[in-house]
Amino acid sequence: METKTMKAIGVAKYGSVDSFESRDVPRPGSPTGMDILVQVKACSVNPIDTKVRKGTYDDAPDYYKFAPKGFHIIGFDGAGTVLEVGPQCTNFKPGDDVFYVSSTTRQGSAAEYLLVDERHCAEKPKSLDFVEAACMGLTFGTAYQSLVDRLEIKQSENVGILIINGGGGVGSAAIQITRKVLQLPVVIATASRPETMASCKKMGATHVVNHREDLESQIKALNLDVPIRYAYVVARTEQYMHALGKICAPFSKVCSIVQAKFDLYGTDFMSKSMTFSWDWLGSAAYHRTNLENYQRIFTTLARHIDEGNLVPNLTRRLKLNLSGLKEAHQLIESTATVGKLALGVDEPGEGGSICLRLDCSFEQGFAVEDFMRFRIRIFAEFCQEPNCRAN
Repeated sequence: METKTMKAIGVAKYGSVDSFESRDVPRPGSPTGMDILVQVKACSVNPIDTKVRKGTYDDAPDYYKFAPKGFHIIGFDGAGTVLEVGPQCTNFKPGDDVFYVSSTTRQGSAAEYLLVDERHCAEKPKSLDFVEAACMGLTFGTAYQSLVDRLEIKQSENVGILIINGGGGVGSAAIQITRKVLQLPVVIATASRPETMASCKKMGATHVVNHREDLESQIKALNLDVPIRYAYVVARTEQYMHALGKICAPFSKVCSIVQAKFDLYGTDFMSKSMTFSWDWLGSAAYHRTNLENYQRIFTTLARHIDEGNLVPNLTRRLKLNLSGLKEAHQLIESTATVGKLALGVDEPGEGGSICLRLDCSFEQGFAVEDFMRFRIRIFAEFCQEPNCRAN
């Protein structure tokens, strides 16, 4: 007999990680319209999730007006198996494995089941497990939308891009996309710690500079033979606008995903006729327009993943339960993480972490079968966590 309730993790009152509760809540009913019912197998945690939990998320001024009331299940990224499809669905059927980003105004992924619009989904890449796939939607989707739709970077342009903060989830995705998909000859990433600098190089950055030091002088010292035509800001927007006006070429484009107050007056943006744009992956869902863009982006990403062009920069795996979600949020808020965190229902332990460090260079590329064949060997060699399943 089908149960009418499910386990879910969320908050009844926004606040610290101690606000999280695990509850039995009503299971979603049969999907209508273009919704599909997904049995959640994994979800990932992003900085946006910590802001939503604290009640401080402000990229959309009226977000909490439209957010779920009462018990708010947190989490946008996820992956799982389709159980039922709505009458207007045309892309999926029961039994399909998918990854997705749930709507900004609906319940999230930290639950056993989830209703999600099929336009927010794509088929799970065959080369990834559920935990790895759950890392792809928000970070890679954001990076792809920013780079291709907002900045309008063309394939193999003979120009360079500067990515501010390449060590995090979106930054590492942007490095891979610009090098392996868009094939730009120069991809400069910023980082400040040895481990994040190393991660940027492993993701494919041609150059890494320290964003805690003078960017203009560091980039000038590189003696590049192509102009910096694009800049992608994924941290502290206001801190870098003046420098970007100096660094970027005339008619260049700058995109940021981090809202901030800043003044372009007195910078070189006007004299160089530079273009600035914001990007928020949630815009289509929040304003209920162009929802098909999600599936276009996610399907494209899945193809590149299975072709071996992109890999999830997954550095920590956790059990999808209350203690695991609390730990993930604490790690994100520590700002010391590198890459992505994700949680799976089949991960061992009671919230104890499993570290999977993908320590290989993408400079020469690799076939997807090589990735699958050597993944466990690589993890076993480089992972130092005592409870890692690769050891």
